[in-house]
Amino acid sequence: MNPYILSLLLLTLGLGTTITFASSHWLLAWMGLEINTLAIIPLMAQHHHPRAVEATTKYFLTQATAAATLLFASVINAWITGQWNIHLMTHPIPTTMIMLALALKIGLAPLHTWLPEVLQGLDLTTGLILSTWQKLAPFALLLQIPLQNHSILMALALTSTLIGGWGGLNQTQLRKILAYSSIAHLGWMILIIQFCPSLTLLALSMYLMMTSAAFLTLKINNATNINMLATSWAKTPILTAIFPMTLLSLGGLPPLSGFLPKWMILQELTKQDLALTATVAALTALLSLYFYLRLSYALTLTMAPNTLTNTTPWRFPSQQITIPLSLTTMLATLLLPLTPTLTALFCI
Repeated sequence: MNPYILSLLLLTLGLGTTITFASSHWLLAWMGLEINTLAIIPLMAQHHHPRAVEATTKYFLTQATAAATLLFASVINAWITGQWNIHLMTHPIPTTMIMLALALKIGLAPLHTWLPEVLQGLDLTTGLILSTWQKLAPFALLLQIPLQNHSILMALALTSTLIGGWGGLNQTQLRKILAYSSIAHLGWMILIIQFCPSLTLLALSMYLMMTSAAFLTLKINNATNINMLATSWAKTPILTAIFPMTLLSLGGLPPLSGFLPKWMILQELTKQDLALTATVAALTALLSLYFYLRLSYALTLTMAPNTLTNTTPWRFPSQQITIPLSLTTMLATLLLPLTPTLTALFCI
């Protein structure tokens, strides 16, 4: 793709998200979401491959459905209450419709079925944008809507944590595994959003760091399925030794950074007298941890079939930029000792 066109699309992507961030009017928020969607469509279809075109079409139809539902619900809310302000959602029907539209946009279960298929059809760089940046604008709206005593949110969250763990168990494609990982993490964020929005922000920040580290590592190794992970030792031995820690951090295993948001969320749920909900969420996290352990096993304890008896063939040094990878990997694994600082920063 022409670098000028690529720059324009990336700037438009940032503009759409910024408009949604800055708006308190439903029409402007909807406009930002639409600009965001239209900017990423050419990025998704830039590789003229049937799978990429199929993924782009599925993504466009899903996002268009969610945006139409959101606009319809905001018009209904304006008709009932006379208000377009995001903070003044008072009627339960348009509020529920908007929550479901935003759940479809980010891929919460049971509205998740598009996400693994779309992510599987994209290259790793565009998949990284879809898994991280595209979650920001809908979450900005979810954090602004008054959310009190909405049992539908708890149902969506618990379903997402369960399906996110269950769906990834029998997958061999790494992009689909990361898609189900995204669904599970989104469930944890939505679980706590009506009780402690700052914890949702903390969980979202940690998810962005850990997912970025995972995608950038796979991009360096050029790995798209589990079998290709077995060749990583010959390519990048140090990175291959570090990558299991990133995966286990995604699973929420102490003493890694990913344990921090899960720990704080379970603590807050217990304070809200939701011990059963916290127990179910913790048990569903074990499902996700299983397939992260499976990936770690494929990375560290298996070797690719090789009939040569001599040393591993050399390869050209990678020309990719590694500073973002090193930063995100460090943040994804070493932040747990900074828990008091982070809790003070997020005012938890």
